[in-house]
Amino acid sequence: MSTPEPSREDAPARAREAAQERAAVFDEPPPWEPIWKRPRIPKNDRAKKRELRKQRRRLQDAGHRRFVAGQSRRPRSRQNWIGNAAVRRHSTAWLW
Repeated sequence: MSTPEPSREDAPARAREAAQERAAVFDEPPPWEPIWKRPRIPKNDRAKKRELRKQRRRLQDAGHRRFVAGQSRRPRSRQNWIGNAAVRRHSTAWLW
């Protein structure tokens, strides 16, 4: 069974049809795309300020946690503190 050869008269109609199919494919959004490639949706002023308030609060809470962790009531010896500093530098050579 062989397929009939397309005629020249049908070519423009087939081309238009193919172009419409391609346009339909490009019009619909892809099933998934990374967030940095998505088009930006502009936010209104209220939404921006709300987001900034949440961010500021989150950063303040983190700062409070860091401060409180440094103010720990557990006594630490000076020697232990020196050891910790050496570990942070990944070298204990200066202690010998």
